[in-house]
Amino acid sequence: MVNASISGETTLGGKHRIAKALKQHNPAIVIVELGANDGLRGNKLADTEANLDVIITHSLNSDANVLLVGMQLPPNYGATYTAAFRDIFVRLARKHRILLLPFLLEGVNPVQFQRDNLHPTDDAQQRIMLNVLQELKHLLH
Repeated sequence: MVNASISGETTLGGKHRIAKALKQHNPAIVIVELGANDGLRGNKLADTEANLDVIITHSLNSDANVLLVGMQLPPNYGATYTAAFRDIFVRLARKHRILLLPFLLEGVNPVQFQRDNLHPTDDAQQRIMLNVLQELKHLLH
């Protein structure tokens, strides 16, 4: 297992790094969990979706199975933007016929978030791991 993430990364950064990471590590499974920082920055949704599409396509073309991990935005971004953001993940999972974990932080207790109410604390990691494993188990042989 290789954690190729970078804190604060956007889908654009992931798009620029994916080819090298795939070549370097030759993974059997790629977990794509990007997009939250795009949404929090108010980036254009079409750009976020296009970047994720490239990441997924490169991963599939390298013969890796892909698990797409969806993210959600806080309600203060407005109902239209938050719904459209959430739909990106559903659309891409359907398009590429890949597994989707709809929301990484589903079921995390509100007291398990840092003061910003966005980032989970260490206490939330067990719940997050279980969320990922629920979908990842379908790709493990």
